[in-house]
Amino acid sequence: MFNAKAYSVTSATAPLAPATILRREPGPLDVQIQILFCGICHTDVHIVRNEWHGTTYPCVPGHEILGRVVKVGPGVTKFKPGDLAAVGCMVDSCRTCENCRDGYEQFCTSGPTFTYNAPDKHTGGQTYGGYSESVVVDEAFVLRVPPNLDPAAAAPLLCAGITTYSPLRHHKVGPGQKVGVVGLGGLGHMGVKLARAFGAHVVVFTTSPGKAADALRLGAHEVVQSKNAEEMKRHQSSFNFILDTVAAKHDINAYLTLLKRDGVLTQVGVPAEPLDVQVFNLITNRRSFTGSLIGGIAETQAMLDFCGQHNITCDIELIPIQKINEAYERLVKNDVKYRFVIDMATLK
Repeated sequence: MFNAKAYSVTSATAPLAPATILRREPGPLDVQIQILFCGICHTDVHIVRNEWHGTTYPCVPGHEILGRVVKVGPGVTKFKPGDLAAVGCMVDSCRTCENCRDGYEQFCTSGPTFTYNAPDKHTGGQTYGGYSESVVVDEAFVLRVPPNLDPAAAAPLLCAGITTYSPLRHHKVGPGQKVGVVGLGGLGHMGVKLARAFGAHVVVFTTSPGKAADALRLGAHEVVQSKNAEEMKRHQSSFNFILDTVAAKHDINAYLTLLKRDGVLTQVGVPAEPLDVQVFNLITNRRSFTGSLIGGIAETQAMLDFCGQHNITCDIELIPIQKINEAYERLVKNDVKYRFVIDMATLK
């Protein structure tokens, strides 16, 4: 075991503060990564504040990790010291169940080992995330980073990128399709970039008129003010696919009615309250309402490679770790375009 500097939280009401944590020494198949950048996901806020009622303290958040390999175990074949590497939302799974064998480790029937706040079989404690200077992960859950991407702006791809890429790819979004993206935040702005890169006609739905210009800059072809009934009516029964990234309670039926026959609406935002679905809106036009959770390791690598080919990264605001608590408050108010990323060099 070795000591690593980190920022952790000790209760649901305490601020994040400097701490020292223990990391395991790299085993035969492990990769030790010096963390350079770590994105801040809204999930971090939920877990730190125990809003999902499952947090174990002390907690070190962070699952959008990008860094440089400093040490590898003797059995590691995919990485060497000096390589850029990334770690997303998972660091292990059973690897033997049907879902794991099919490349869907996020749906492991035994439960995946999440990057933080999960039981750690190596230490007997909890996993600690990327708000730290170093992490040790089995190479099977470490990802290669395209060298042409800006490392800081690539870090949020490990959650925001794969969370939007996976449903777009699963539902075969491509040229000739009309695709809606509901919400223009950390997830939504990536949904726009990726859907555009897949060749779709992209329409952004927002409640903020001030975001229209940004939506077009990011790649949208059209912007609809979702509170404007006439604008919404013009798009009735016309979408092949809608990606809903909104994490607050909203009228899901207003978007279901926009789907054409066999259209699909996939929810990736996680509202705290249930959404009321009118079944008639599904029966009409044989519409589908689905959900999606991040992506498997192979698909996450495919997403990174796709982003490398198309030079896609997140729009970020880089912050020193000393501003982490301020960033959380701003994130709750949607005061960021569009993802905070921590410069981990400031930890030192």
